[in-house]
Amino acid sequence: MNRASIVRSTVIVWSDSPFTGIAEGEVFFSNGIRLRMREELDFDAALIASYGYEIYRGVERLFWYDDFPHPEDASLASTFPHHKHVPPDIRHNRIPAPNMSFSRPNLRGVISEIEVL
Repeated sequence: MNRASIVRSTVIVWSDSPFTGIAEGEVFFSNGIRLRMREELDFDAALIASYGYEIYRGVERLFWYDDFPHPEDASLASTFPHHKHVPPDIRHNRIPAPNMSFSRPNLRGVISEIEVL
């Protein structure tokens, strides 16, 4: 992905077996935002097995996406297990994340969201 808003990236992808891999690192943007990301990939099934995307301005974590299931939270059922953590009380304040998926790339949407910050 070639985007003018991206200053640099440390994202690397490596395989830990013939069928799985990890994509992990940081992406730095011209607007001062930093994305920390990790995806566990299933090459055989062509799926993202697990993910986490954390967005920072300096040391302040602005929001993050993850797929840790919260079945007790009925407000997240529409996109279960995908959700976004947002302020206030960012650790406990979660909203549905309809743009997240295990079966298609998520980074393009996350990067587009960062570019408008």
